[in-house]
Amino acid sequence: MESLDPRVRLVWAVSAVVTAAVVAAVGLVARRVGAPVPVAALAAVVALLAIVGLALAVLRYRVWRFEVRDDSLYLVRGVLTRTDTSVPFVRVQHIDTRRGPVERTVGLASVVVYTAGTRGADITIPGLTPERAGDLRERLRDLATDSEFDAV
Repeated sequence: MESLDPRVRLVWAVSAVVTAAVVAAVGLVARRVGAPVPVAALAAVVALLAIVGLALAVLRYRVWRFEVRDDSLYLVRGVLTRTDTSVPFVRVQHIDTRRGPVERTVGLASVVVYTAGTRGADITIPGLTPERAGDLRERLRDLATDSEFDAV
């Protein structure tokens, strides 16, 4: 099983801090317009969000694994609820690489595997170097293409 690049923890941590900052901003705006939002309670909620988000970033990294098998892509992820997913290559529609602003800043990318079937069944593998993401995208594309011909 392959693991993610350790820098993905930073991407997830930044996401948690941004979420906490948005909650703080909303709370401060609510206070500004007259809502009775106690500053101490707001600060406690924001701190708790940041701390839990940072802890989850570390725990997510410890669990997240993937493996390219002969006939499928297998993933293990989840902190509170562990999810094991097997995506047969015959279900793969197309594969993209994606790099958001935080990922670009820390030099990472994600591979998105779009599958046939229900909406939301797409799989994202985060925390890859751009080179590794490109190689994985091409490998998955080739395996999906080969499985398409094998199914006929």
